[in-house]
Amino acid sequence: MTASRTIQIEPLTREAYAPFGQVIETAGAHHYPINGGMTERYHDLAKVELGGVHARPLVSIARGQPYALPLTLNMVERHPLGSQAFYPLSQRPFLSIVAPDEGGIPGLPRAFLAAAGQGINMAMNTWHAVLTPLGETADFLIIDRGGDGNNLEEYFFAEPYLVVATGSILY
Repeated sequence: MTASRTIQIEPLTREAYAPFGQVIETAGAHHYPINGGMTERYHDLAKVELGGVHARPLVSIARGQPYALPLTLNMVERHPLGSQAFYPLSQRPFLSIVAPDEGGIPGLPRAFLAAAGQGINMAMNTWHAVLTPLGETADFLIIDRGGDGNNLEEYFFAEPYLVVATGSILY
């Protein structure tokens, strides 16, 4: 595989992830006390997008099997009718692999490593890889779109990418 088909994993930050959606985390988020001061609410952390006919939000839990690095990336998908949020229900690391749209097909993918306490919300129509936990089986809370219409498009790369980590990623 050529070096140009290799993707280095980078840390997940709000700024780097902004072209693809939002990072869901409490750090730096707007928050205020509720329930008589016994609870701190971290408010409006992601933009839930619902398009198409009879759209409604879905709340689900997914149990993802772990991937090992380096990872061969053969395919990405997107959801043209809604955003898709993943929030880990453990402190286990996971990757969010996303790509910009370039004329209806995915451009150069980027791989982000979520730190403990971070989730992601991919904007509507964002190219992305499948759920990618690292190290162990992991559960995720998912918020996405239900309703009528085809909300899945897949793209298979003619030549796969290799997703690698520089240094060590502990999991």
